[in-house]
Amino acid sequence: MVDAPALSFAAAADVQAAIAAWRARLQNERRAAANTLSNYARDLAAFLAYLQDHLGGPPSLADLAALRPADFRGFLAKRAAAGLKPASNARTLSTLRGFFRHLARSGLCDNPHVAALRGPKLSRNLPKALNAVDADAVLESVDAIEDRPWVAARDRAIFTLLYGAGLRIGEALDLPRKAAPLGDMLRVVGKGRKARDVPMLPACRAAVDAYLALCPHRLSPADPLFVGVRGRRLKAGMVQLRLRNLRNTLGLPEKTTPHALRHSFATHLLGEGADLRAIQELLGHASLSTTQRYTAVDAKRLIEVYSAAHPRAGK
Repeated sequence: MVDAPALSFAAAADVQAAIAAWRARLQNERRAAANTLSNYARDLAAFLAYLQDHLGGPPSLADLAALRPADFRGFLAKRAAAGLKPASNARTLSTLRGFFRHLARSGLCDNPHVAALRGPKLSRNLPKALNAVDADAVLESVDAIEDRPWVAARDRAIFTLLYGAGLRIGEALDLPRKAAPLGDMLRVVGKGRKARDVPMLPACRAAVDAYLALCPHRLSPADPLFVGVRGRRLKAGMVQLRLRNLRNTLGLPEKTTPHALRHSFATHLLGEGADLRAIQELLGHASLSTTQRYTAVDAKRLIEVYSAAHPRAGK
């Protein structure tokens, strides 16, 4: 169970109590991830701080019930003017809708205006996948930035799970030591604490075995599978830094990130004819529409190949 991040909220006591109940529900019933709880908390803290300045004091439940559409729009407009990206502002609006929905269901406060607000228009960004050559370069060249064999083996094992099994970085780092040696299938706990079984390629099993054979730390079954130099749980930021250093050393494109390896897993499977529903299950997507973004990536690649190769493409 993750702990809800600690933040102070500029609000009256009744709002503070409502926030505590909402966050407890998200954590205990909805199984929200730590990052999700942290993002929601920051969004709500920013909104309440805005209201404190806007209303001249800490807002109460009565104040929240009396808010008009212009009040919500003013907050979102201020955030946008401060440089907040449309996607972040859209998430902020989603946070407010969720909180006010909780207030209404709990009988504490009813304000229908926030549900009627239209969010910012978002550009539909395509997943940034690597080509097969660059993906292989990441897996084969870890030694270029690391002299310690066990650390290089650890990084290679993580990158192999991202590209070879489509894991999210958090899913890989949450694996316990008892998950290895890997079998033909690996039980992975993803977003919303939803579990899925992912097939393990021989390359994934071999990479994890090689890392454990070199790891100098004695890990108990309940310990994290992947640890840092001090034997503690490895953080996502460190993995991102390691891949950024490798990218710069090898001259790989800027889109070479841990999540790009997961995107590459899906894109390359689709390019080889894998079924879209199967890819959805492998990635742990709740909605098929999320997985369908990869069809646009593959179509774009086909157009590029056609344009470069067909004799009449330039006429």
